[in-house]
Amino acid sequence: MIDAPLYKDAKQPVGKRVEDLLSRMTLDEKVGQLMQLDAQGDLEDAIGRMKVGSLLHCNGKDADAAIRRALDTRLGIPVLMADDGIHGHSFWAGATIFPTQLGMACSWDTGLLEQVARVTAAEMRATGLKWTFSPVLCLTRDLRWGRVGETFGEDPYLIGELACAMVKGYQGKGLDDPDAVLATAKHYAGYSETLGGRDASEANISRRYLRSYFLPPFEKAAQSGCMAFMTGYQSMDGIPATANRWLLTEVLKEEWGFEGIVVTDWNNVANLVLDQKVCKDMAEAATVAIRSGNDLMMATPEFYEGAQEAVRRGLLAEAEIDAVVRRVLSLKLSLGLFEDPGYSSERRIKEIIGCATHRELNLEVARASLVLLKNDGLLPLADGAGSPAASDAARGAGAAPGPLRRIAVIGPNADDPIAQLGDWSLGSGQMSGGNGPQHPRSSIVTIVEGIRELAPPGCEVVHAAGCSVVSEDESGIPAAVELARGADVVVLVVGDRIELIGETKSTATLELMGGQRALADAIARTGVPTVVVLVNSKPLVMPRSVLGTSAIVEAFNPGMMGGRAVAEALFGRINPSGKLTISFPYHVGQQPVFYNQARGQHGSRYADLTQEPAFAFGFGLSYTRFAYADLEVLTPSVGRDGVASFEVTITNTGEREGVEIAQLYIEDRVTSSTWALKELKAFRRLRLAAGEARTVRFDVPASALSLIDAEGRRVVEPGEFRVHIGASSRPQDLLSAGFDVA
Repeated sequence: MIDAPLYKDAKQPVGKRVEDLLSRMTLDEKVGQLMQLDAQGDLEDAIGRMKVGSLLHCNGKDADAAIRRALDTRLGIPVLMADDGIHGHSFWAGATIFPTQLGMACSWDTGLLEQVARVTAAEMRATGLKWTFSPVLCLTRDLRWGRVGETFGEDPYLIGELACAMVKGYQGKGLDDPDAVLATAKHYAGYSETLGGRDASEANISRRYLRSYFLPPFEKAAQSGCMAFMTGYQSMDGIPATANRWLLTEVLKEEWGFEGIVVTDWNNVANLVLDQKVCKDMAEAATVAIRSGNDLMMATPEFYEGAQEAVRRGLLAEAEIDAVVRRVLSLKLSLGLFEDPGYSSERRIKEIIGCATHRELNLEVARASLVLLKNDGLLPLADGAGSPAASDAARGAGAAPGPLRRIAVIGPNADDPIAQLGDWSLGSGQMSGGNGPQHPRSSIVTIVEGIRELAPPGCEVVHAAGCSVVSEDESGIPAAVELARGADVVVLVVGDRIELIGETKSTATLELMGGQRALADAIARTGVPTVVVLVNSKPLVMPRSVLGTSAIVEAFNPGMMGGRAVAEALFGRINPSGKLTISFPYHVGQQPVFYNQARGQHGSRYADLTQEPAFAFGFGLSYTRFAYADLEVLTPSVGRDGVASFEVTITNTGEREGVEIAQLYIEDRVTSSTWALKELKAFRRLRLAAGEARTVRFDVPASALSLIDAEGRRVVEPGEFRVHIGASSRPQDLLSAGFDVA
């Protein structure tokens, strides 16, 4: 007979508790612990029969019931509750929904993103959840891919910095922090490198290319303490990510020392049989999944029988299953689930879900995420008191004449909550159950509502959608044009919508869809000064009628408070400070247009089109101006174990306070294998008063000047380097100087 259970004694070391519990488990109980199932299915079958280790898509009272049922099983092993808290507590009605990752990234503010993750963690914990499938570390190259908006953009260094900030926010003081959730680095790795932008297509990536660009953010996340990784859907070099032992075990667990768990994405194990067809049945698929390095199998109920069948057929030893169960149980014990299984709290739900403090942070993030792409002087329009927000000298030919009497807010995304929230929120389609089909309308401020709230006294705000994003019906355009003709200024709000973004929803083009192009053309013909506001998930190809307007503001799915933030920017209540973390093409055929491409192509343009982006990585305007001068290399020669140091003076030469995001890029002049022309290695957010100058120092470890050589090794090669510091990745925005690495 087995002695009294040690695994229930919190005073015992985790290792002893794990071994004691493991010794008491039957094979089917072990297999159950390696499964994560959708709680919208048969919960009694999942917990009562299969004794699954984890559930997703379940919160509140439903989560409490699942937790209690798991504790009532023979061994009482707590269930780990998880959900897709991608940019807020996505599927709880009224929870704080922030801008999407691409929007938040444009703030270049790690501290702000850490706060976002802390708020999301607190709101999720209140509803019984302990794990979020965020942040997304995918590197975006092909903008046709439907999941671009879930990413931080196109630069590996920036992705790593922002991801680590969110991991820190999610996981708080430690895994047993009562207000923390388990973070997940996903999709590991290379999932975003698609064929033709098609979701989950074969990714043609070599191991060297993976190490060069796609793996560094994940390595940084692992080093930062992120305790969960999620696999991608795609295959690379003929090997599905879920079956890639080199990726999941040799690199992640052995080379990087990762001690957390690897969870597959949705039904990835079954896909080895059903879609990718590299296994003939579930017994083989279970064997491949376990031996490759997966720890938790998401949404594959067939794994329960398949893994046991694999043991019976001698394909898999029970000891191999034991090794994986140890990892899962160790994590659960480290999370403190045996002492506090994570019940929801009605009190905490009432206190913090969508509370005023969280709403204010949401507004702050939305403000910081806005990017001013163009301004001929029309913006800012006027402040909320009706006085000019900029002097006549600061205004250009595009300015609306005289005081504002009427503003026409036109476009299908001006008053569309779902378009504003973007993917992974109630109403986006991933969660059919939960607390309701959509977030409460009262929790969302749309752009037309924000403009009406802040418009100067006596200024009438009129609105017409004009057309749809998803229908080519143009019957509403004439009425919208009539409203525009009677206005002093038009705010044209266009973009995309949930039907055209997200998982499985890649697009063949990047055009404005539905009747939007016809609407933009018609508004342009009126000659009324126009501001275009883009509410979209990813960069779009804009027609001449949009590019030719007086001002363009990018608002990547700006979240619940996005309408207020946009209005504040239009009226000059705030000074836009966001900068792009992803490049905009002129034409879909330019794909890809990311800034850090490898050197060596013939020519610098297409025969029929430029290769330059419409708007480049790192670009963003302000209502003031910043000048860079006096770049100084403090370490003309740096050792490979040293630090390269630089200084530059940045001056606010305009008439109002503003935030500048200074960017430092490094160019390795001669490399043993082909390499990027330049790479972002540091950045700094600076708030400068009008006329203020500040000397800024950057210190870059020589180890950050590395590359992956032809043998796949990360090395720092001696030789000549150049540093480029400035306002964006564009050559004309950068000061440059040389230095050596000895």
